[in-house]
Formats: sequence, C-alpha cells, structure tokens
Amino acid sequence: MQSLSTLPGWEATDPFIALEAVRGACAYRQGRQYARVCDALKAQSFEQPDEIKHWLEARFRVERIEGEGLLTAYFVPEYPATTVPSAEFSQPVRTKPADLVLVDGAQMTPPQPAGKRFAARRVGELYVPYYTRAEIEAQTVTGPAYYMRPEDYFFMQIQGSGYLTLEDGTRFMAAYAADNGLPFVGIAKTLTERGLLKREQTSGEVIRQWLADNRGPVAQEVMNQNPRYAFFSIDMTKMEPLGAAAIPLPAGAAIAVDPSFHSYGDLYWVDADTGSLTGAFPAYRRMVAALDTGGAIRGQIRADLYMGHGDRAGREAGRVKHRLRLWRIVPAE
Repeated sequence: MQSLSTLPGWEATDPFIALEAVRGACAYRQGRQYARVCDALKAQSFEQPDEIKHWLEARFRVERIEGEGLLTAYFVPEYPATTVPSAEFSQPVRTKPADLVLVDGAQMTPPQPAGKRFAARRVGELYVPYYTRAEIEAQTVTGPAYYMRPEDYFFMQIQGSGYLTLEDGTRFMAAYAADNGLPFVGIAKTLTERGLLKREQTSGEVIRQWLADNRGPVAQEVMNQNPRYAFFSIDMTKMEPLGAAAIPLPAGAAIAVDPSFHSYGDLYWVDADTGSLTGAFPAYRRMVAALDTGGAIRGQIRADLYMGHGDRAGREAGRVKHRLRLWRIVPAE
C-alpha cells in the first residue's frame, strides 16, 4: 500500500473536501472500518489546511484499483412547479404506484436470475416487467398532483431528486421513491444518431435546452427512448438530500457507485481528466466517500460525483464526462 502523498494531485487537492469526505464516511454506521479514525477526528481541530493533510497522511493508505473507467456528476436540481397543469407545466410528478412490486427473479415471466429483485406488476397469476416510460406517461394521473415542465422532470428523474418551488413560494423536496426497473438508456446517443445534436454538444444543459425547444410530442418521443422511469415521494419537511446510504451528501465529496463492486461508506481517491464535453473542468482529483448509487452507475471503475444543488452545481455536473482512475483509501493500521 502507498501513502496518500503518492496520489496524483494530492499536493494541490482541497483538504477541506477531503475532510468532508471522511466525515461522510464516519456518519455511515459509525465509520465501520474507519471507526478508530472517526473517534480520533471527534477530538481534533484544525487551524491550517496543511494540518489536515498531515493528519490524513498519518491515518490512511491507498491501493490502486486497476483499469480505467468513467466519471460523471450529478446534482439536486431546483425547479418551479404548479398545482394546476398548463401547456408549459404539463408533466405530473408521479408518486410510486400501488401496483409496482419487487419480486424475486424466479417469480417473473419470463424468468429472471433467481435471488435478484425485479420491479414488476401482477397480471392474473403472473408477475411481468413493469410498464415502460411511454406506457407510464400514457396513464392518467388521479387525485391532487404537482406539475413541472417535462424537460425538468426528465432531468430530475436522472438526478434522483429535486427541490420544487410553487407559485406561492412554498419549497419542498421530491425524493426518489422507486423506479420501474428497466435499463437506463441515455438519450444523447439518440440525439446524435438522428443528427439533432453534435457529439460534442451533448452536455446536460444543451440536451435540456433541446427538449425545452421541442417540448411536446417531439421531445416526448425522444425521452421515451429511455424506458427507465423514476417515481417520487413528496416531503414538505426534509430539505437535506440523502444518498442511498441514508447519509446527507457532502457537496463535492461524495460519489455514487455500483454497490456490486463497492461498499457504502468507503473512501476513494478519484483521478479524472480528459473531459470530453465542451466547457469541462480539466481534472477532478480528490478524496470522496461512496454514499449513493444510480441507475446508470454500473461497473467497478465508474463513479458519479455529487456537486450540490442549484443551477451552478447543475451547470458543472452537466459537463463532467471524464476518464477515471480510482484508489481505495483504507486505514493505516
């Protein structure tokens, strides 16, 4: 194992981001493998950035995860919403439907791998895959609902949650509640293959603007190419975004990972460069805590960096598509 000081970019990294990552890891199940470090941190105070670095260097070691992958980023958006639908605000915020259940793959028709849970609906005595995006959007919403711009809602589903603000100023969170279990398909490929956008123009903000400019059947047909559909719960009290680990996400210091390869609460070093999108920041090199997951996050060297909430975080997150290398950070003792 190697010292933190050998990591690419360690000398230039922001030690306060590293400290927030450690605190995030410590908040998950009393720190688990980092429990002794977390206990020491409780009694520690720092006056200078270098003090943080020296303290971390004495308590952690790193091990490289071989290979290269992809770093993207996400944020919690803030969107306007209404209680009455209109031509602009036509998209209902859909909550988890009563007929959506999770069943073992062996119960599915057609059969799926046993021991894994799948989103399904019951048809007679059979459990079949849940509806696609297009099928869900064709269904009528009953009862009171909140309405958003369709493109805003589509991106909120990708991000996993969002803050909504009503006409009277009421602000609340729409938090991820469930999804239909179908594969995530990015619409950037659809837009480029159809010649609607150039490959280097597929940042989040450009795609969102295209959807807004083509709002209606044209944009909806493109969005339907992604069959995955997320449902939300409305929470008027919770204002702090939580990751899948049920821990508040520190902006810039938390990542979503594939839990098949990584454990929640573990610390990592990300070294990401060669961004492929216009306006991208050259590199991201920092310590982060694995506190979340996502439908598009698959593979061992794959991470989604949480940027925070609001427009500024959203603009940066939409430009992150960088080559990624990962190091696992473990206690020195």
